[in-house]
Amino acid sequence: MGIIVGVIVVLVIVAVAVVVSRRRKEAADRNRAAEMREQAKADEFAAREREAKAARAEADAQQAELEAERLRQEARGRQEEAEKVRSGAQEQLRKADELDPDVVTAGQDTPATDTPTRRQMRSDETAGAPVSGEQVPGEQVAGEPRSGENAPGPGAAGGTGTTHPDDRPRNL
Repeated sequence: MGIIVGVIVVLVIVAVAVVVSRRRKEAADRNRAAEMREQAKADEFAAREREAKAARAEADAQQAELEAERLRQEARGRQEEAEKVRSGAQEQLRKADELDPDVVTAGQDTPATDTPTRRQMRSDETAGAPVSGEQVPGEQVAGEPRSGENAPGPGAAGGTGTTHPDDRPRNL
């Protein structure tokens, strides 16, 4: 009988050890699960924070696109305004050329090859000489009187060095 009591005592001790071990393992698992839940909450919060930052970045990008489009429209408007001003200036120059008797325009009967047009004269002013190498109408060569005048010009010897403002061509 003593052996049976010894075996029962050993079995009770083993059973108590197993129960205690399971309780410790369950407690450890609970703690580990609680830590995992806290980590998941922290990760969820970080994910929401990143989503909010992404949404702000997207909104900033859309705002920048809107601003860029506004600036493009403003630039187009200014370009159109500049083109209108330029065309107005060209129209004014064309009208001035039509009025000026010293300027040959394309609408006059003289051949364009003999006398430079207003456009050729403008390009010659930047280059420094007429395109054809000939004298531009209204231009005076030093020492030669102007056509229709007997008085010497400003570069001629004995001249006064001045001409009447109406005698000079008005090239705008």
